[in-house]
Amino acid sequence: MLNRLKYCIMPLLPTAEKKITLTSTQLEWHALQPDTERFAHLFPQTLCNEKTCFSMLQPRLYDGLNLLLQTPARFPLLLVKNAESTEALQLLQKVLASLDDSPSATLYGGHYQTESDEISWRAAQSIGDNFASQGGIFAADWVESEQLFGCVRIHQSKLTLCPGLVHRANGGVLLLSLRTLLAQPLLWVRLKEIVVSQRFTWYSPDETRPLPLTIPAMPLKLRLVLTGDRDALAEFQEIEPELASAALYSEFEDQLRLDDEDDVSHWLNWTQWIADCLNCPPPAADFWPVLMHEAARYTGDQESLPLDPSWLSQQLLESQLLSDRATLSGENLQQALANRIWRESFLSERVLDDILTEQVRIETAGERIGQINALSVIEFPGHPRAFGEPSRISCVVHPGDGELTDVERKAELGGNIHAKGMMIMQSWLISELELDHPLPFSASVVFEQSYNEVDGDSASLAELCVLVSALASQPVFQHIAVTGSVDQFGQVQPVGGLNEKIEGFFAVCDHRGLSGNQGVILPLANVRHLALSAEVIDAVRNNQFHLWAVSSVEEALPLLTGVEWSKENQPCLLHSIQERITQLNQQEARHRPWPLRWLNWFLPG
Repeated sequence: MLNRLKYCIMPLLPTAEKKITLTSTQLEWHALQPDTERFAHLFPQTLCNEKTCFSMLQPRLYDGLNLLLQTPARFPLLLVKNAESTEALQLLQKVLASLDDSPSATLYGGHYQTESDEISWRAAQSIGDNFASQGGIFAADWVESEQLFGCVRIHQSKLTLCPGLVHRANGGVLLLSLRTLLAQPLLWVRLKEIVVSQRFTWYSPDETRPLPLTIPAMPLKLRLVLTGDRDALAEFQEIEPELASAALYSEFEDQLRLDDEDDVSHWLNWTQWIADCLNCPPPAADFWPVLMHEAARYTGDQESLPLDPSWLSQQLLESQLLSDRATLSGENLQQALANRIWRESFLSERVLDDILTEQVRIETAGERIGQINALSVIEFPGHPRAFGEPSRISCVVHPGDGELTDVERKAELGGNIHAKGMMIMQSWLISELELDHPLPFSASVVFEQSYNEVDGDSASLAELCVLVSALASQPVFQHIAVTGSVDQFGQVQPVGGLNEKIEGFFAVCDHRGLSGNQGVILPLANVRHLALSAEVIDAVRNNQFHLWAVSSVEEALPLLTGVEWSKENQPCLLHSIQERITQLNQQEARHRPWPLRWLNWFLPG
């Protein structure tokens, strides 16, 4: 990663100070997307079988599934943290089927014989018996009582027994979504009783009307896999604490960390296997760089790739619709992604229109004291795509008792995390000023034209910089936007939604015309999360747009104001603030009532 950054380092300060000032890190265009060229030789892949592929990418879950098939526990249950989707359930079913090596000729269940006034049961003699089973792996994303447990039908005085899913899975494994059982608690109560007693007993669906005939119970043996997200698992644990603690547990790992080339090779095989399961054409070599770029946007990390079968299926199937060849090309996927963005961009275009028509005021040129462009991510309920939007933050300073007013918090539009970020940046400033008395200024910071709740600390770097601008009376360049959070030591910390934030500000600048000096300041730790659109990458490559990565407040301020924060015996922002404080103290001393002017001999200023 380091060879993809361009560093500008100031000369060493005197040895007594023992520190190096890193003024900025301007990013080259190569750093704005995953480096897929280093894996190009792996793209022509040979499809491996699902058992090998799954064991490489999901070793913990693979071990849990194996153990479930072998455990002698009286209640064989495996809880799996997994996305509740049909694709995920079908994937587990395929893997379990490949692991199940029990003899297929073994018969379970039996046969119910209905006479005029009696129902009898016998053990299975052939697979043709009405309640016979050979085990196997069965899965259901959603079931009702009749589908799961079967039913008793009566038509023209003739009684018929219909098998359910538990009967077909007798002797095998049943996979169910926890959502099904939590939404229908009575299903779980009965299923639990069946697994514990290893018998199936027939009940009338109507408590007021008993069954017309006594139906013998039958032996039934099941192994259970219940899948769900963390909330569903937590609810199940609350309902069944003892059972949950005794059950096997594993997780479907959503992402793959890229530690070496073998990881990429396994991921390519995984994706090809999913394409094969969907009957999609095999991906061509130029398909993989496009998919890896989109994968980095999805995971939010250049060094992670998604394993979610639902997400991968979506990319493959939408590409297949645009393919007229025997393979899926990179052009197919690019077009599918462009079409998806277009379909989902109505709201983001309306927000951009408001800015361009100056209904929402965002300046991208000139300079202002106490005004800065921060970056936000907008998420509308019911809308599938988050998008970035620049936000104007302003700060005004006046003589006071050192109070920093968070207008969003006062108006009950600011969340707790946002308030925490404001207090942290205030702590850093007070520490840097090294005052022996309260700051003689009060300030108010606000997100202008914000009418919804603001939360998160990703704007704390921008808020701190605009506060410094107002205190030092130093204008901030409006052609630069800022994102990042800060700690009490002035270090810049990573934030989320980086790609959307940068692209949102770029869209405004692009529509108004790129000047060549516009850009975004971002945390250095966020560089690995970049997977920007082709338009932004081309603009950076042509020096029309810039990105600077910083690790401290001292690195961001010179980029925004053209003046360093601290510089011994030379003009800087810190000295400007200290001089302003001194001037205000002197004015206060001159304006004391004449009986108190003797205090001027003893008080500072």
